[in-house]
Amino acid sequence: MRRALALAADAARDGDVPVGAVLMVGNRTFCARNEKERRPDPTAHAEVLALRSAAATLGHWRLDGASLYVTKEPCVMCAGAMVAARIERLVFGCRDPKGGAAGSVLDVFRSAAVNHHVIVVAGVLEAETAQQLGDFFAARRNAGPQLPADEGPGRTNVL
Repeated sequence: MRRALALAADAARDGDVPVGAVLMVGNRTFCARNEKERRPDPTAHAEVLALRSAAATLGHWRLDGASLYVTKEPCVMCAGAMVAARIERLVFGCRDPKGGAAGSVLDVFRSAAVNHHVIVVAGVLEAETAQQLGDFFAARRNAGPQLPADEGPGRTNVL
């Protein structure tokens, strides 16, 4: 989890929400951080990027026996990707009371509707991961309103 925290700090330095992920598959490790702003890509969450990297490197999408360590409770998209990849275990830091899909808002992993169940361990380095996110959003609030890239001076929205 400490490695995931360091990755999250890298994301924050680049203006992305500080979330880091470390995926362990057998003796291989795949690291990623949020890159939604950097790419720009709404699906570039740390968890998804780690899963993509592992699948591409290993040459298969089934990541049986894998453990994913992530600093924040995953969203619905990421939880669905973990189920689809058949990971064995998810370990996360702090809960996400607005969008968490591992028990805070929804619980994808305990749903009878899914065909694979993931073991979930919550609250690892919870205070540190919550502090990191809290500091990031406090700094953003203190910086004042920011316009999206497509709404800056001289730019127009294209629908």
